[in-house]
Amino acid sequence: MTRMIGRGLAILALSLSLPLAAQEGLTGEPDVTIRQEGDKTIEEYRVNGFLYAIKVTPQNGPPYFLVAVDEDGNFQRADQVGGMRIPGWKIFEW
Repeated sequence: MTRMIGRGLAILALSLSLPLAAQEGLTGEPDVTIRQEGDKTIEEYRVNGFLYAIKVTPQNGPPYFLVAVDEDGNFQRADQVGGMRIPGWKIFEW
């Protein structure tokens, strides 16, 4: 009986703490780092430390975006990706 109560309390404590732990790392806004490199302004967009987009604004010319095409750090200009990008999140992996 005591073992069942202890197990029930442990499950209750775990179920109450998991949503709080999950919310700590979530933010609604990306982290943006802005820096100057020569005549260009570079804005890096990160979520949870993952660099997913770079906006390059040259002094003379229109700005353009580089977007991550994979998790290995490979980027491609957004206008060269080919049409609309379909989001591809990894939900589960084993």
